[in-house]
Amino acid sequence: MSEYGVRIKDVSFEYEDFRYRTPIKFGGVALDRVTLLNVNMTVERANGTVSRGFGSMPLGNVWAWPSKVMSYEQTLAAMKKLAEYILLWGQQSIPPGHPIILGHELEGSILDHLGDYGFAIDVPERIPPLAALVVVSPFDAALHDAYGKAIGVNCYHTYGPPFFDDDLGDYLGAEFKGEKLVNYIRREPQPTMPLYHLVGALDPLTPAEVKEPVGDGLPEHLGEWITRDGLTHLKIKLNGDDAGWDLNRVLSVDRIAAATAERTFRYSLDFNERCQNVEYLLDVLNRLKEQSPAAFARIQYVEQPTARDLKANPSNRMHRAAELVPVVIDESLLDLETLLLAREQGYTGVAFKACKGQTQSLLLAAAAQKFGLFRCVQDLTCPGASLIHSAGLAAHIPGVAAIEANSRQYCPAANEQWEKRFPGVFTIRNGQMNSALLNGPGLGAVS
Repeated sequence: MSEYGVRIKDVSFEYEDFRYRTPIKFGGVALDRVTLLNVNMTVERANGTVSRGFGSMPLGNVWAWPSKVMSYEQTLAAMKKLAEYILLWGQQSIPPGHPIILGHELEGSILDHLGDYGFAIDVPERIPPLAALVVVSPFDAALHDAYGKAIGVNCYHTYGPPFFDDDLGDYLGAEFKGEKLVNYIRREPQPTMPLYHLVGALDPLTPAEVKEPVGDGLPEHLGEWITRDGLTHLKIKLNGDDAGWDLNRVLSVDRIAAATAERTFRYSLDFNERCQNVEYLLDVLNRLKEQSPAAFARIQYVEQPTARDLKANPSNRMHRAAELVPVVIDESLLDLETLLLAREQGYTGVAFKACKGQTQSLLLAAAAQKFGLFRCVQDLTCPGASLIHSAGLAAHIPGVAAIEANSRQYCPAANEQWEKRFPGVFTIRNGQMNSALLNGPGLGAVS
């Protein structure tokens, strides 16, 4: 075992379940609950140092596995069963190494055997790679967290010599021969970052739209959120199957923002892949530009407007739309192959998510930078440690302009034990997150 490599000694996991304070709509489905997969991992260095890491991630099965033949309960159960197979991987005698090496091997091993797992779990359809990545991600996070703690530093200090000196060409192909990961990562977090607040398709924009107040002391409509948190960035969820509704939603959000505060706003538009084709997207964008040039100018990027399976939908090319605003892949991004295919099909940006793994996110962030792609980091309504993980990615990947943190809106109960330890992360002031706090040992989730 090398001086800085680690060996996995023990792995375990457990679940936490929370109800949302208000439902959130994903791809036409209203979601009102979340199950967190929490992973503990113990590792040992060659010098005998033993440390424990923690990883957590929502099992976002509605987003990661939008099945037409399986229920919510069935897809969730299948993802839980996959976690048991991953646990067996961690309990094997795995050669020691750096988390990038071990995490890359773990992800590859799971994805290569998805057909076998699907058969063993006895489900009517194959487990989607995206769902598998979500289940793998807290194991990968726990490994990176444990490694940083074993060394005694934040894990973002360990992605270069003497800890990790691999050639990126070994992970990303010949175009990256001689490149080093450390050159594509901030060693220290960006100290402050704007927060992208989610305006869900079901969320009230005005007091008149609040039909059933939650009454928990948190804002009940968009205007109150803007005032309380000093928001400057709004992520607008759209339906993708009613251009008139989508256009009016953006215009309504823009009116509320302008009436509530005199400041510069930026918007992202999220269609959750429900646009039938790029012509739909172009129609919405062009009508918005015609009716409100100011609102159009505030669009920072558009997320995944059409179907996630790029190979099955080659006609959905984004070149014309990307001439208007950056268009990023989200659900489509599974690996280097899908990133390259997205570039070919006209996408000009990439959305990274902690739920796809720390290892993969860092490697693909290097590729996105080299290719000059727009970069953003989004969360899966991540609470607690998973938000620390997600926000850490955003603060350490160069070029990311803002952070998402939806759990403060929809699942604040899961944040309660974390808010006092990281007040500037879970409580937003002047529209900014205090990302300087994301510098603790490992992934930074220990004060």
